[in-house]
Amino acid sequence: MSSHKQESEKGTKGDVSSHDKTKSWFYTDVVKEHFFNPQNFMHEDANEEDYNAIGKVGSPACGDELRVWMNVDPETEIIKEFKWKTFGCGSAIASTSIASVMVTENGGMTLEQARKIKPQDIMERLGGLPQRKFHCSVLCDKAMRDAINDFYRRTDQFDKMVVEATRIIDPVSKVTDHDIEEAVLEGAHTLELVQQKTKVGIGNPGCLPAVEELIRFYKDKYFG
Repeated sequence: MSSHKQESEKGTKGDVSSHDKTKSWFYTDVVKEHFFNPQNFMHEDANEEDYNAIGKVGSPACGDELRVWMNVDPETEIIKEFKWKTFGCGSAIASTSIASVMVTENGGMTLEQARKIKPQDIMERLGGLPQRKFHCSVLCDKAMRDAINDFYRRTDQFDKMVVEATRIIDPVSKVTDHDIEEAVLEGAHTLELVQQKTKVGIGNPGCLPAVEELIRFYKDKYFG
């Protein structure tokens, strides 16, 4: 079993419960430490002129919003400072706090090194996250990638920008690949469960093979 996954407990004794209240998970001590004592948190209002890489992302899965401010050395592209602020849950706070440590410790990572960090890497440093909270590490990862793109935009290095385009999978329901990704992160690991959450393919069964392929892809990406 990968170390980013946690074993569940029966009932609701844990810190986070499943939607149907049949199982729950406890946060690790590392998660609690970064929640109660977040590192590199932006306590004051940010003066954006002081930073040369700024990212922002929101998650429809739980309503979290995350902002990232970074100072990057223009010559070496090493991240010298990573500040952040989120209006989200404890998992989002802990995930971003540990990520800010990961990219600035030992002299700092380069942008290319930081871009290689995966949500699983963040969760492993935290000692795991409850399944229902996996999307929080994805939120942090995407905000950092947005900030990296912002640096390359500001320095006219457009060839280094990586833009994750959203495509419509079902023209009838207007469901996108991002919608399916969010559904899988929220625990919908079968076609039936994804359809319950998104209504994808209900009036357009021709798109279902593509939907099933995406479900397999996201399950392997985040849970494999």
